[in-house]
Amino acid sequence: MTRKTTQQPGIWIEDLRRRSGAARDVREQTARLMHALAKYIESNASEVISLSRLARQAQLSPAYLQRTFKATLGVSPKAFHDAARLRLLKAGLKAGKSVLDSITEAGFQSTSRVYGHTARNLGMTLSAYRAGGAGETVAYAYRETALGPLLMAATDRGVCLAQFGSNQLTLMAQLSTEFPRARIVASSMTQSPELDAWIEAFEAHIAGTAPRPDLPLDLRGTAFQIRVWRFLLGVAEGEVLSYAEVASGIGAPKSIRAAASACASNRIAVLVPCHRVLRADGGLGGYRWGLVRKRVLIDRERKVRGVRQRLE
Repeated sequence: MTRKTTQQPGIWIEDLRRRSGAARDVREQTARLMHALAKYIESNASEVISLSRLARQAQLSPAYLQRTFKATLGVSPKAFHDAARLRLLKAGLKAGKSVLDSITEAGFQSTSRVYGHTARNLGMTLSAYRAGGAGETVAYAYRETALGPLLMAATDRGVCLAQFGSNQLTLMAQLSTEFPRARIVASSMTQSPELDAWIEAFEAHIAGTAPRPDLPLDLRGTAFQIRVWRFLLGVAEGEVLSYAEVASGIGAPKSIRAAASACASNRIAVLVPCHRVLRADGGLGGYRWGLVRKRVLIDRERKVRGVRQRLE
């Protein structure tokens, strides 16, 4: 008769720990490999980098690589490569190189494709970006608000900047840095009749007397950043999420730090509500316009939501 041995609980728990540790090691090694591939793409951004080339580099199957890269970094290898080439293109244009030379050196194979791709990400034409926004008109409006000095600016595509600061001079300097050669004009009925109305709606919201206005936005950033910002636009007033929930919400659950970085890179305060994102433990985390403003915004939105719920 076969004698059945009983495993002691302590041995079973230790075995489980070893297995969990091994699984954690594999996850960490995989994450390091994906980040190494990202650096490889950055270093060779001007070249044609196919999925099969990356798979050979990593010694993985193309399908597994595609899946794992996106889960780790939040974007596909192709989207990451496009963003890296876009950075090369921007650097060339800023250095004063011709549009054609900049496109070629960044590794774009088709000029027709690059115009559509970069116009969406830069928020302006290639030639205008090369000239630091020359030929573009950026209208701005300044207000003293309940949360301090505010400057809002817009292109013909929508609001491109909404910043709190210490004073108008500092805020104007920030705007000039974003559009160094653009035609920057104060809002008026002739230049931008809608901007004054937009900033008034913005003021009413931060004062707690109106919901967040649904204004057209000129979002410019990496593919991943724009995914985060668009996701945040769907977060209801009075609700908060963790950075981990944001990462999961855009289908990149392992990209928590990247999601936090995207929130920190947001140039459009309140309208892109990154103030609604907290740490996993409920702490405020960071906010580029100050934690005091973040707390005030969250508290006011929760109060307004509570009043509406009672009225309903």
